[in-house]
Amino acid sequence: MEKNFYEWLEIDRKASDYVIEKTYKLLAKKYHPDLQDNNNKKENEEIMKHINEAYETLSNPDKRKQYDIELAENDFSMEDFYELQNENQRLRNIIHELNTQIQNGSFNRSNVQNSSGFQNNTSYDFEQKINNAVNKAYYDAYVQDLKARGFRIRQKKTWKDHLKFLIALGVALAFLIIFFNLPFVKEYIHNLFANNNVLESIIKLF
Repeated sequence: MEKNFYEWLEIDRKASDYVIEKTYKLLAKKYHPDLQDNNNKKENEEIMKHINEAYETLSNPDKRKQYDIELAENDFSMEDFYELQNENQRLRNIIHELNTQIQNGSFNRSNVQNSSGFQNNTSYDFEQKINNAVNKAYYDAYVQDLKARGFRIRQKKTWKDHLKFLIALGVALAFLIIFFNLPFVKEYIHNLFANNNVLESIIKLF
């Protein structure tokens, strides 16, 4: 398999600009044709060609960003996609088989605790639990793979996340108002900014 630019520079995909610069200089000294004997000159010329090409791309933020996108697309080939699709279908078949066993009464429930969701709507709950587990496993694996390639993952915030933020903000504001209304704090701030009419007016609002 042909090496990518990160492999030619012998660095990680999350390498900083400093690491890229430092590594390039070390490799340039190691493989520069003028510093080699005649036997290795031609081979090192080819290596330096790849190293220079890799450095030219990875040292430029815009080019590196575009290269990372292309690299990620190439890493996840169509073969990988079909393999993942087949695995997904295989798991769905297992779920269907278990669901059929439950409906036919051939599924052994003695090893399953009541807390597992087999009290009401048994087959539906069971399939839902497995589906959710499978989907979460695929999602977590996909996110970890993207992180390993150097991508930043931004999670979409739900209304619960926004609500938590507003509650935290409200608590923080309430704390500040109470704190600044403490007699000794108010007196200290008043004395500190006694000569500043604008700040004193703002403080009186609290």
